[in-house]
Amino acid sequence: MKATRLIVICALTIAAVIMAIFCVQSVTTPIKFEDTRAQREVAVIKNLVDLRTAEVEYHHQKGAFTANLDSLLLFLKTAPKKELMKEGSLTDKQLEAGLNEQKAIKILDAAKKKALKDKKLNLDPNDKDALYAYIWENDAEVKKNGLQGFRRDTIELNMLQSLYKGEYDETSIDGIILIPFSEGKRFEVEVNNDYTTSQGIRVPLFEARAPFESYLSDLNEQELVNLIDRETKLDHYAGLKVGDIYAPNNNAGNWE
Repeated sequence: MKATRLIVICALTIAAVIMAIFCVQSVTTPIKFEDTRAQREVAVIKNLVDLRTAEVEYHHQKGAFTANLDSLLLFLKTAPKKELMKEGSLTDKQLEAGLNEQKAIKILDAAKKKALKDKKLNLDPNDKDALYAYIWENDAEVKKNGLQGFRRDTIELNMLQSLYKGEYDETSIDGIILIPFSEGKRFEVEVNNDYTTSQGIRVPLFEARAPFESYLSDLNEQELVNLIDRETKLDHYAGLKVGDIYAPNNNAGNWE
């Protein structure tokens, strides 16, 4: 009798321990899942933002987005980045007199062309400093409009350096098209370069996506299923993405 009672007590104790373990897991598993998800999404978002930067520059130079990630990488590695270098600014008095950036640049360009045509001056078109010094000092139209010290030059910079400030080189830039924690999967990219608004304005669109399954597949399966189901019922994309191929949203991320 005592042995039977001891067996029952042991069985109940084991059952209680098992129940306690399940209770603890039911609380800690979702917490661990969300913590890991949050940590991973920092890296996923980083790549999506950098990929968006590349797509926006590609669109700026070519007038359309691209769904070809290999072409996008080639563009980042080989295309120059043109930037307007500015020196000096227009005063309120100049602006009130009707002078603006466009007019000032036109005056400077005309003065530079005039100076370079004068063979007696023997100015080197590549020596921008000497060219500007001459027109600031000698061109009547430049002096009349008070544009001494005002300078605007379009220069070509290294694309990767200009866009990412040295964060990537020609090898490491390949990583921005890959979804972190996905074992090498690429972001899903779609474009809609022919989207037209109700006002008849053409607005090229792009969308880059990382579904939850791509970077959370090695975590708790049930928690992943619950997450996808929850977002789907809310009519949200089940993952992270930037842009939208069905409506302009200024290329925003769905976490922003």
